[in-house]
Amino acid sequence: MDKPAIILVDMLNDFFTGALEVKRAKAIIPPLQRLVTIARKNDVPVIYSNDAHYPQDVEVTRKWGKHAIKGTLGAQVIPELEPDKTKDYIVEKRTYSGFYETGLDPLLRSLYKGEGVKTVVLGGLHTHMCVRHTAADAFFRGYHIVIAKDGVEAFTQEDQEQGLKYLEYVYNAKIMLVNDIIREIVR
Repeated sequence: MDKPAIILVDMLNDFFTGALEVKRAKAIIPPLQRLVTIARKNDVPVIYSNDAHYPQDVEVTRKWGKHAIKGTLGAQVIPELEPDKTKDYIVEKRTYSGFYETGLDPLLRSLYKGEGVKTVVLGGLHTHMCVRHTAADAFFRGYHIVIAKDGVEAFTQEDQEQGLKYLEYVYNAKIMLVNDIIREIVR
């Protein structure tokens, strides 16, 4: 895996215990914990792409209601995957994509001593929405895309399956289990 970065999308309280709780999402926590631990030990950047909406973000809140409002407990990363403030990066977003009007792309290009990230490994929520839109923007910027199959989740099993198929077919994403991703990182 060439110059990877782990991007965790919306691993926020509001999606696990709050306004838009997704009970099925709890299953992705242990695999992502393993992935983040190994990434940090192997100097692979870990980036949190987090919703941080303003109450007036009607294009999103009209559809989903008020959630992950900047500065609230609901917009904080779940305790099980708390960022390491000495190593990890947090990039706030106000739409589905982690790239749209954020500093994610310049950050990725600055890593690895300016050589830039080549492969983005996506985990988090929701496979068919924020992960998908982040993958789309990564694809259009020339990044290789890996999806942590047991590290992403959606509202329903149908959403999950359709999301994975779409990511693989349209963005040439490689769908891999976290343990297989870890083996590639540790080489």
